[in-house]
Amino acid sequence: MTPFDLQYQKILKEIMKDGIEEVNSRTKHSVKALPGKTIEVEPDDGFPLLTLRKIPIKIFVSEQVWFLTGSRRPSEFLNKFTRIWDDFTNIDGVISTAYGYRWRHHFGRDQIELLIKLLEKEPSSRHGVVVTWDPSNDGLSTTFRKANIPCPYSFTINIIGGNLHMHNIVRSNDMILGCPHDVAGFALLQRILAARLGVGVGKYTHSISNAHIYDIHYQGAKELIERRNNHAIIELKLDKNSYERAKAADERLVNEIVDQIQSQYEPMESIKGLAIVL
Repeated sequence: MTPFDLQYQKILKEIMKDGIEEVNSRTKHSVKALPGKTIEVEPDDGFPLLTLRKIPIKIFVSEQVWFLTGSRRPSEFLNKFTRIWDDFTNIDGVISTAYGYRWRHHFGRDQIELLIKLLEKEPSSRHGVVVTWDPSNDGLSTTFRKANIPCPYSFTINIIGGNLHMHNIVRSNDMILGCPHDVAGFALLQRILAARLGVGVGKYTHSISNAHIYDIHYQGAKELIERRNNHAIIELKLDKNSYERAKAADERLVNEIVDQIQSQYEPMESIKGLAIVL
């Protein structure tokens, strides 16, 4: 079992055993939930891709590259690889809360570019915070609810001991479908930034305010808890130019990253019928 698989499985056990079961007012689904759960991936733990069931690699890789382009139109690049954002795209083909657009344009500054410039000039800075959540419009409303608001809503980057560490803050995580996807995607972003800055990959910390399992996923969670997989850790090495290639929407970069991960990935079989709850 990989270190990520073990931590993930432990949280599933805790939620299924001790989670508080309530009906979510928005989705009308029953959920079991626990507050304040954290996953910590150390540098020697390898790339944190769940092996207890098959995760579609091309989806999270292409999504993260699309984020770095700063686009909020899936038709620009992302739809060539996946249509997972279709349910959140408006009639004009725009996702108003697209993560990459929020990082690079929404607040009137390119947070990613400024982060890189800051850490190039001052590697010991503790100001490397990137925010996705817009307090002028996101959340805090009982009358108007967007179809999608950011779940991972802020992350902090620190360079300590020559390694780039990422702390990702997540307000809400569907532990069956959302969490494995988010961890892999942001761990990829961590590696892209580390390669660009010429430093090592440090700890990835994934802190969840509300970790939950939907009622339609209870059986899948029970199966995942029972699974065992003797999978070696996955190593992912990126070139310094990966960042610029992502910004430029280089499709070949997606395929190269996917091929590198796929060559090492031997997951257990998929669990059928895991529908997304919107």
